[in-house]
Amino acid sequence: MNRLFGTVLSKTVLCSALLLALPVAYAADSFKVSAAQMKSLDITVQRLDSNTLPGGMTYPARVVLPPQNEQVVSAPVAGMVDRILVGENQTVRAGDPLLRLASPEFGELQLQLMEAASASRLAQQTLKRERELFAEGIIPRRRVLEAEAAANSGGARDRQTRAALRLAGLDIDSINRIASGGSLQDGLTLLAQTTATVLSIQIKPGERINRAEPLLHMATLGHLWLDIQVPASRASSGATTRKITVPERAVVAVPLSVGSTVSAGQTVTLRADVIEGADQLRPGEFVQALVPNAVTAAAWTVPIGAVVRQGKEDYVFVRSGDGFTAKAVTVVSSAGQTVTFSGPLEADDEVAITSVIALKAAWLGESGGE
Repeated sequence: MNRLFGTVLSKTVLCSALLLALPVAYAADSFKVSAAQMKSLDITVQRLDSNTLPGGMTYPARVVLPPQNEQVVSAPVAGMVDRILVGENQTVRAGDPLLRLASPEFGELQLQLMEAASASRLAQQTLKRERELFAEGIIPRRRVLEAEAAANSGGARDRQTRAALRLAGLDIDSINRIASGGSLQDGLTLLAQTTATVLSIQIKPGERINRAEPLLHMATLGHLWLDIQVPASRASSGATTRKITVPERAVVAVPLSVGSTVSAGQTVTLRADVIEGADQLRPGEFVQALVPNAVTAAAWTVPIGAVVRQGKEDYVFVRSGDGFTAKAVTVVSSAGQTVTFSGPLEADDEVAITSVIALKAAWLGESGGE
C-alpha cells in the first residue's frame, strides 16, 4: 500500500514540474510549447480533415410509403376467387388483369342493368307517345306529366345500375352491350388502375370472399419517405432544415415535417421526402439517417476531451508554430466519446486531443483564470 502511494505521489510531482516548466501565458491566447514538452506531457494533435462533411448525427429511420402511393384492391362484389393473374413483387401497368372473380352477385347486377335499361327505353317511348296525343288534344296534360315522371325515374334507375357495374370494375363498352340486351358475363376480371408493384396477395384461388374484403396490396415505389427518430431537443434546434443522407447509400432526402408529440423515449418523428436514391430503399426497412447540424460554416468532429470549458466559452488548442493558440468554438453536438464543433478554424489545422488540461493550465498561467 505504501509503495503504491509513493508511485502515485511521484507521478503527481512529475506532472506538476512539467506544468511549471511551461511558459506562463498570462492573458495571451498563444503560448509556447516545445516538442520535448509535448512528448513529456504526451500531447497529441489531430489534423482537421479537409474532406470532413459538416457535422451531423445518425439516427434510426424507417422507410415508409406515402399514403397516396398505396392502394388496396378489394372485392367489389361477393363471390369466389377463380384465378390470380399476378404474383408478389410483380410490376403491373394500368389495364393489366389482376385476378378473376366468379360472382352470382355480379350476375344480378348485370340483370338489374338489363331490366333498368329496358324500362327506361319503354318510359321514353311512352313519354313520346303521350306528348303526341296531348298535342292533338286527345289526352289531358296530366297524362304527359305522369309520363315525364316515369321517364325520369327510369333514367335514374338506369344510371344507378350502370354506376354500380362501373364500381365493380366493368368497362363502359361491356356495360353498353349488356344494356342493349347482350349476353351476361359469368365472371369479373379486376384490372390495375395505375402502374404499381404487387406487395402482397391476401387470398388464394378457390377462396370465397365477401364484398369489400381486401385482395391485393399494391404500391408505387418510386416515391418514399423516411420517418427518423430524432431527440426532441435536437428537432427543435433548427437542425432539420438541410438535406439528410443515408451513409453508404446514394440516398438524399429533404425534411417535410416534425412530429408534434414526444415518444416515451423522448424522441419525435422527423419525416423526410426521399428525392434521390429511392430505388436503393425498400418500404419497411430500417436504416441510419445522417441529420446535419444546424450550422452554415464547416464543422469538425474530435474526441470529447479536445474541448475545454473556460468561463462561459468552449475552447480548443490549435498548434501554431512553436506552441498553441486557444480558440473559442461553438459545440454543435456530442455523442459518446466525440464532439462536433464549429469555429474560426481551417482545414488542415492541428488540434490537441490529449493532455488538454495541461495546455489549459499553461494557457491560463497566473492570468487570474479559473
